[in-house]
Amino acid sequence: MNIAINCRHLLSNKLEGFGNYTLEICKRICKNHPEHQFYLFFDRPYSKDYIFSKNVHAVVVGPVTRHPILNVIWGSISLKRALAKYNIDLFWSPDGICNLRTKIPQIITIHDLNFEHNPKDLPWFVRNYYRIFYPRFAKKAQHIISVSKFSKNDIIKSYDLPSEKVSTIYNGACDHFSPIGLDEKNEVRTKYACGRPFFVFVGSIHPRKNVERLLQAFSIYHKKYTEYHLVIVGSNMWRNQSIHIPTEIQEFVTFTGHVNSNDLAKIMGSSFALVYPPYFEGFGIPLVEAMKSGVPIVSSNKTCLPEIAGDAAIYFDPFDVEEISSQMSRINEDSNLRKELVYNGKERVKQFSWDNTAEKTWKVLEQFLRK
Repeated sequence: MNIAINCRHLLSNKLEGFGNYTLEICKRICKNHPEHQFYLFFDRPYSKDYIFSKNVHAVVVGPVTRHPILNVIWGSISLKRALAKYNIDLFWSPDGICNLRTKIPQIITIHDLNFEHNPKDLPWFVRNYYRIFYPRFAKKAQHIISVSKFSKNDIIKSYDLPSEKVSTIYNGACDHFSPIGLDEKNEVRTKYACGRPFFVFVGSIHPRKNVERLLQAFSIYHKKYTEYHLVIVGSNMWRNQSIHIPTEIQEFVTFTGHVNSNDLAKIMGSSFALVYPPYFEGFGIPLVEAMKSGVPIVSSNKTCLPEIAGDAAIYFDPFDVEEISSQMSRINEDSNLRKELVYNGKERVKQFSWDNTAEKTWKVLEQFLRK
């Protein structure tokens, strides 16, 4: 059988949310199923590192989708032509886009519906694209994969779908996230935090990630705990974004921009705690990365986050900067709490692995290969 996978987010040296998700699942199912041929659809030149096995065929399907209008062209015209040209039997789209006219079975992953609930978080042309097309994609696809029970229920309710049309398959975290030694921690602290212990946030700089309130909360926290630093790992989602850093903490905050996965693992493993304040998420992979790294978690209590972090985190209202600061102080003052969260995280993280994610994803795809 010929299986096509939307790999537009496999960008060399710039893998982020969708890209990592695609990579970790794609490489496993391609290697584990040599009986099938896999056609990876890119929208630009690709890295040969993504040719995972002999049964992988990389195809560039233009145009490069840097604007919603180009997304429409890619999904409506280019994708349909490519599916026909390569005699595709099944199409899986890790970012939710599909073709609305083909008769070929299509499985899509929808990670979350923030654009439905908080449309002002996105530029108008982006949110309009999502809000016009994603309900149609959800209706057209033969099946939808969600990444949390929260997202599954939200998709079903928002798009009036039968529950059996949506599956929940949790994400994983890479194996190189693990506790690290004191010497390496000190090196990382020197590089990113002027030698200080630090809280870390990981994620794109996007309104829903709530970085502005995190900075306000850290400013309050820092009045009492002056020896601590805040490291923010991630790049701007939109070019015209600006983040205000309170003057009094500017020398105690580091924005790293995008870092590779190995450096991210070192930063996470060296941190005092992960502080994770989004007010809307579909999963929250940094939570799992922190658990694997032996790092306690201070998290928002909204959407899927308590579902994922469970008893490995303490929680706050992400709209209350005083409460965010208070919970950061609590984890600073209570060493027994820190140890308890780390222990709970080591136990809880056993249910999250990319091997499991890939296996369960394949089972969904396989159902529709047989039809």
